[in-house]
Order: sequence, then C-alpha cells, then structure tokens
Amino acid sequence: MPEFILVTFEYIRDFMELGGPVLYLIAGLLIIMWFMIIERIFYISGPHREAVKAAIDEWESRKERKSWAAHQVREELVSRVGSKLRENLSMIQACVALAPLFGLLGTVTGMIEVFQVMAINGTSNARAMAGGVSRATVPTMAGMVAALSGLFLSFWLQRKADQEREKLNEKLTLDH
Repeated sequence: MPEFILVTFEYIRDFMELGGPVLYLIAGLLIIMWFMIIERIFYISGPHREAVKAAIDEWESRKERKSWAAHQVREELVSRVGSKLRENLSMIQACVALAPLFGLLGTVTGMIEVFQVMAINGTSNARAMAGGVSRATVPTMAGMVAALSGLFLSFWLQRKADQEREKLNEKLTLDH
C-alpha cells in the first residue's frame, strides 16, 4: 500500500512539473472548492435537519398563524434556514468560474515560453518548443477538469437548497 501512495505522489509531482506553476494555483483552488462542497453536503445531511426541526417547532409553538406579524415570522424562519443552506454556494460558483481562467493563464504563460524559444533558437528546435506547448495545454485541461468537477455539484447543491427551502415553506402551515 505505501508503494502505491509513493507512485501516486510521483505521478502528481510529474504532472505539476509538466504544467508549470499555474497548476499549483489550480490545485489550490480545487482543494478550496472541494472543501466547501463537502462541507455543504455534510451540512445538508446533518445540521440542516436540526435547523428545519427548530424552525418547525418555533412555528408550531405560535398560538396564532394568520396575522400579518405571523406571516412575517414565518418568512423570517424560512429565510433564516434558506440563507444557511446557501452559505458558500456563491464561493463554490466563483471557484468553478475561476478554474478555467487559471487554465487560460497557464495557456498564456506556456505560449510565451514557446515564443521565447522561437526567438532564441528559431523555429527549427521542435523539442524546445514542445515544452512550452505542453505548459500551454496541460493547465488549460486541468482548469477545465477542475471547473467541470465542481460545476455539477454546484448545480446540485443549488437545486437541493431550493428544494429544501420549498419543503420548509410547505411544512410551515398557515392554519389556526
């Protein structure tokens, strides 16, 4: 098992060297994005249920639920739970949007390297230009993969937050 881990780290190191320093930015962004995604998933599966139960208990303990003031209390309860659900979703979406931009930054820096090789050696040294081309394409691919990995879960979390808010809205009945 330790040999597998060592080989995996070697592959990661080689990949990071192949793509240049921009890959470290993409990797950092990816780690931050996934920590926030995992935190949201854990929140929905645990503490969110407690927040919903507390909001329902607070609403059910009211003696009257038809006045304008009662409607405002209901809206505040739904809003409070909903805002807690949406916490960090905009940051996750920002990370999804930034990942391809960091990849584009890697493309530009890699192409600058190609142009520098061409200026120094001319266009006859294909091997020297290939290093710059790989530094141009690898970050682009990494940025797109990072964005796609977070895009689907970002939409899922957004949809789940909307559904959970709507469920709470339906549970807080206006009868009495």
